[in-house]
Amino acid sequence: MDINDILFEAIKSNASDVHIVCILPPTIRVHGKLIKLEKFGDITPEISEKILSGILNEEQKKRLKERLTLDFSYTMAGKGRFRCSYYYQRNSLAAAFRYISREIPEIEELNLPGQIEEFANYPRGLVLVTGPTGCGKSTTLASIIDMINKNRSANIITIEDPIEYLFTHKKSIVSQREVLTDTHTFEEALKYILREDPDVIMVGEMRDLETISSTLTAAETGHLVFSTLHTQDAPQTIDRIIDVFPTHQQRQVRAQLAGTLKAVLVQQLVPNKNKDGRLPATELMFINDAIKNMIREVKVHQIYSSIQASGRRGMMTMDMSLANLYKEGKITEETALEKAHSIDEVKRMINS
Repeated sequence: MDINDILFEAIKSNASDVHIVCILPPTIRVHGKLIKLEKFGDITPEISEKILSGILNEEQKKRLKERLTLDFSYTMAGKGRFRCSYYYQRNSLAAAFRYISREIPEIEELNLPGQIEEFANYPRGLVLVTGPTGCGKSTTLASIIDMINKNRSANIITIEDPIEYLFTHKKSIVSQREVLTDTHTFEEALKYILREDPDVIMVGEMRDLETISSTLTAAETGHLVFSTLHTQDAPQTIDRIIDVFPTHQQRQVRAQLAGTLKAVLVQQLVPNKNKDGRLPATELMFINDAIKNMIREVKVHQIYSSIQASGRRGMMTMDMSLANLYKEGKITEETALEKAHSIDEVKRMINS
């Protein structure tokens, strides 16, 4: 058994993810559903160790042994790329592979709101793309970065763990830095990034206080900065950033956010009506004067009402998006209600 055979089968099956866990057959995720590849048989601890270690270099093997976890990217020549996450469970090596298309999709191909194209035109500020793991945040960011790459003359620097989509230089210069390969940490890369004359910065994930603080500073100093968080709605995104900081710093952070944040896009993937694919439901918030004041004055709980009242600006809540997808015949009512923040609110919009 070879890991490349399993990964190639996943590509042929249009899978988004591959899971290697003992003692089960290799398992792939297709349109959100897990499917066992029975023809490969059960993965034993011995097989897992052999096939997963086989694609690691010596430095990666050393890192895995020290940390018991490892994130890296892996390219199958002529076939595709995978974001790989190795970990141990019940004293055996396991892994999750996320397939990364060689082509960077356009915004329209992703079925995302056309309004987010304006993200690429901002001269400065902070834009956040949030949502659960596997909802397409990295793909959305790659699409926006590539739009800038095609249309603007800019110096773009990305900090990723690991590098996912590979960019080629177009109108812009694109430098991609991978954590543990090109830099030790997100924090260290951000500490020196302003010396590298960036116009646009993409931080793969705002994971901790140091990274969040450095990202806010980069946005505050006149750069356009993109990043991601694992949050479920726009108000929670703002609260998550502020709550990371000690109490005595939170007032300052509120002022920083109010001054730099430009937009928050929240997304989740939901099954389409035929259950043979998934499409994004989105929440979109652009920062206006009212929302800036809510951030400064500790009134984040009022933001949802402001989004609901700003439909003409293109803003929408997740519940509005789900109701619209149902009315357009793209998802079932069951899906809309299952994924809703407020079932009663979605029912009201569906029946209005």
